[in-house]
Amino acid sequence: MAYDKFEILTSTAVPLHIENVDTDQIIPARFLKATERKGFGDNLFRDWRYNNDDTPKEDFVLNDTTYKGKILVGGKNFGSGSSREHAAWAVYDYGFRCVVSSFFADIFRGNCLNIGVLPVQVSPEFLEKIFKAVATNPDTEIEINLPEQTITIKASGASESFDINTYKKENMLNGYDDIDYLTKMTSEIQEFAAERPF
Repeated sequence: MAYDKFEILTSTAVPLHIENVDTDQIIPARFLKATERKGFGDNLFRDWRYNNDDTPKEDFVLNDTTYKGKILVGGKNFGSGSSREHAAWAVYDYGFRCVVSSFFADIFRGNCLNIGVLPVQVSPEFLEKIFKAVATNPDTEIEINLPEQTITIKASGASESFDINTYKKENMLNGYDDIDYLTKMTSEIQEFAAERPF
């Protein structure tokens, strides 16, 4: 599934100042029956967002209109637990294009990169700077520059670099998933195959 190209994202952020957020909290297991990547955003953090009678919990950040944007800022160890792809689908379907944390579970990180959500891992110190900046002013903008691999708090100019796999970076810059990447190489693959003696 192709997705929008990711180059430079400048957005306000939603702060989820909680550590060890696992995939069952991101999307509870009872919502994993669907096989398409649509509709999961409605149930992102379902048990934290809603009461048993489906009324919104006023104290949860996604229900607080003070905060908005395409960047989700999470605490350390974001996306741990089971390997369900649906957790990344829910993040994307809700409208987030980037998740920032000081540590990501490897499988969750890979699942995000496969569908167009950029996981930006920063130092614990820089993460706290972001949380403080957003708490002080919810309109604080964060710039995620994928070509330069930097994240910047626009108001203060504080910046830090982040790592990303070169292959995944190219895919995100072009809006490719793994199949799209192979498809664009069709002629090269055909030429290679034609040269084989079998």
